[in-house]
Amino acid sequence: MAIEKGDFIKINYTGKFNEGQIFDTTDEQLAKDNGIYNPRGVYGGDVVIVGSGHTIKGLDEDFVGKEVGYTGSITIAPEKAFGPHNPALVETVSITKLTEQFKDQRPYQGMPVELNGRRGVIVQIIGRRVRVDLNHALAGKEVEYEYTIEEKIEDKIAKAQGLLSLYTGMPEIEIEVTDDVIRVFTPIELGFNQRWMVSKLTIASELIDKLGIPNLEYVEKHPYVPPTAVTEAEAPEAPAEEEKAEATEE
Repeated sequence: MAIEKGDFIKINYTGKFNEGQIFDTTDEQLAKDNGIYNPRGVYGGDVVIVGSGHTIKGLDEDFVGKEVGYTGSITIAPEKAFGPHNPALVETVSITKLTEQFKDQRPYQGMPVELNGRRGVIVQIIGRRVRVDLNHALAGKEVEYEYTIEEKIEDKIAKAQGLLSLYTGMPEIEIEVTDDVIRVFTPIELGFNQRWMVSKLTIASELIDKLGIPNLEYVEKHPYVPPTAVTEAEAPEAPAEEEKAEATEE
């Protein structure tokens, strides 16, 4: 059966630019070999909802009409990839505005920085001023994706787990699904995950809509940690005899 908008599918892919330079992949070994491995990333395939913007527009559109097991490639123009390069997003600022980010380093061309809450890179240094490009690193570039549609996911728990993994970078978060509620047991470490804090409402809305279940609950899961007994090494040392005597004399 052909893939349609709204389907949950699992894909493996590799993205390239500049005639073969890899910038993204679901293959862990390939990521390591090309110096783009992210130890906090999840490899082995992504679950996406077709037509929901979980990947770039040109790739998202290409899924429609394909069959499970399809393997192929597509070249995507900037307009349907990471957008055209916008000159308005290149700003020149005083070097002192970024001093705290240098951390005893001298600024250099290509250095990643943050400006007005947006990430960018230094593209030019002119005396005591720097030009910062806030465009996406691949803005204005044609990209190529090789991808395989591994499966169409029908199980509701697998759908929810796949979407949560895509947003949080954490595999197999515990989930319960009934006719009335999706219950997500969030591990304590998610409380420190910025992606989670930003996207939790979006995830809830998508799951309620796509799974057709009216309610979603987030339940914080705290593992039991037994109280630790004070060991001899941790116990305070008894004062030496001389110290006791001094204390008595005082």
